[in-house]
Amino acid sequence: MLRLLLPLAAACILAAGASRAMPVHEPVTPDEKAALLREIAASGRLKVGVVVAPTAGASFTVLDASGRPRGVPAALGEALAQELGIACELVSAPNSGELASRLAEGTIDLAFLPVDDDRRRMVAFGPAYYQSESTYLVTAGSGIVRLEEVDRPGVRVLGIANTTTIRSAARSLSRTSITPVASVEEAMAQLASNQADALALGRSSMTALAASLPGSRILDGGFLRNDTALALPHGRPRALAYAAAFIERAKKSGLVRRAFDNAGLKSLQVAP
Repeated sequence: MLRLLLPLAAACILAAGASRAMPVHEPVTPDEKAALLREIAASGRLKVGVVVAPTAGASFTVLDASGRPRGVPAALGEALAQELGIACELVSAPNSGELASRLAEGTIDLAFLPVDDDRRRMVAFGPAYYQSESTYLVTAGSGIVRLEEVDRPGVRVLGIANTTTIRSAARSLSRTSITPVASVEEAMAQLASNQADALALGRSSMTALAASLPGSRILDGGFLRNDTALALPHGRPRALAYAAAFIERAKKSGLVRRAFDNAGLKSLQVAP
C-alpha cells in the first residue's frame, strides 16, 4: 500500500499552461498500476467533474474560446491524469452539489469540492488544497454594507442549490431566507435585474463577479470557513490514497500555486 502512494513515474505537468516536471519517485509494479487504474478510472479515462461558472475560483472553471473548461480543478485533474498516463475527460456541471451526486453515483471519478458533513456521507475527501471563506456579494440598490444587514426581513438572498455554502448561509439567517438557484450565472442575472439583493458564495470567485455588477460590493467577514479538497466515490481506497498523495505533492511542488496564478487567483493562499 505504501508504494501506491508513490507516483507511477516522473511526469511533466503541462496543465493550466504551466510546464514543470514533478519530482521523480519509485514507480509501482505493473500489477499495482493495473489495480490502481481499474479503481481510479475504470473506463480507461479519468472523468473529472468541474463546475463551470462566469468567473474562475478555487473550485470553479470557466470556458475558454474553444468551449473547454479551464481553471484550477481542470488543471489539477489534467495533471493527475497525465501522471497516471491516461486521458482526462472534463465533465461539466452547473454547481458542486450536482458533482457530489455524480460522484456518489459513480458516473464521474473525481472532483474538487468544498467540504461539509453532508458531503462526507456521500463521498470521500482527500487533503485540502484551499481553505475558503464564504460571504455575500450585494447589489448597490440593496443598501447593504455590513454582513449582519443581510439577515433582515425582506432581503432577497440567493445561494447555489445543494452546496455547502447555501446550507451554511441558511443556518446563519434567522430573519430572512435564502432561495436556491441552479448556477452562478443564474444568480448573477437575478442580481443584475434587481430580482435579488445578495448572493452567498465563496470569496475566491467574487472579485470578477463584482466587477461585472456595477456598484456591487463584497462584504467583509463571512458566515463559513471551510476546506476545498479533492473528492472521490466511497469504496476506492487505492484511488483515494494515490490521489491524496498527489495533492500533497502538488502543493509542495508549486503546481497548485501555478494553477491559482494561471486562473488569475494570485491572492489565494494554498492550504498548508
